[in-house]
Amino acid sequence: MEQAYHFDTIAQYNEFNNHATLHPLVSIVDFSKAKERTGSRMTFGLYCIFLKEVKCGNLKYGCSYYDYQEGTLVFVSPGQVIDVENKVDYYQPMGHGLVFHPDLIKGTALAKSLDEYSFFSYSTNEALHLSEKERKIVFDCFSKIENELSQSVDKHSKKLIASNIELFLNYCERFYDRQFITRENVNKGILEKFEDLLNEYFETDKPQAIGLPSVFYCAGELNLSPGYFGDLIKKETGKTAQEYIQSKVIDVAKERIFDMNKSISEVAYELGFKYPQHFTRLFKQRVGVAPNEYRNLN
Repeated sequence: MEQAYHFDTIAQYNEFNNHATLHPLVSIVDFSKAKERTGSRMTFGLYCIFLKEVKCGNLKYGCSYYDYQEGTLVFVSPGQVIDVENKVDYYQPMGHGLVFHPDLIKGTALAKSLDEYSFFSYSTNEALHLSEKERKIVFDCFSKIENELSQSVDKHSKKLIASNIELFLNYCERFYDRQFITRENVNKGILEKFEDLLNEYFETDKPQAIGLPSVFYCAGELNLSPGYFGDLIKKETGKTAQEYIQSKVIDVAKERIFDMNKSISEVAYELGFKYPQHFTRLFKQRVGVAPNEYRNLN
């Protein structure tokens, strides 16, 4: 029978990993202290950042398999499920993790900015692969938090812990930017596939059947999470994925407007707009003139 665990508190997760609880809302976990175990399905009501240093079997997140290797940083937010698929072989967990309850950051600056760290919404098959130098920075951040946890709790504790978590997450943003750059050839390949996907989309009857292509649809077709896909397109083109799609819509519209056998409304419906006035508004915003005027000017 499959083992399933649900972790809503720091104490629960620490107990699972044979770890002392120094603070009820945050912990730095040393997985080498945990007992040997087989794979299991885990649901979290916590924020978790794992630096795993042992291969424990295929890791499944939702419907995707995790781009897993030793020394990879994984981000999990409340409500997410991770499934280690090897349910037979025992392994000794290794590595470290930062685990904190959402209540820890309530009322802090981090609470307001946490949603800006989009890597918490990335699929785990888009995890962060660290260089040796970056791993040392991660351990340094963990050490600072661990040191604070070893102190007696006072009025400064919450602010200092939250500030150190924020510093760590800011470093992670930098590391992800580096990963985008070092994987530039892969990213350019995705950009080309995105362009091909849009071209193909407008050559079929999909616009009339399902409407305008969405960021969610395009990301799914490219096997990427919407968050990672959006960040990638922004870094490669300077445009958001939505802006890129809209630019493509306008380019196709400019060509089709000159088919005098079709009204502007027919062109709008062909492109996937439910209402022609929405097409007219977008066209005027992007081109500076209404579709009819553009047709007459050229």
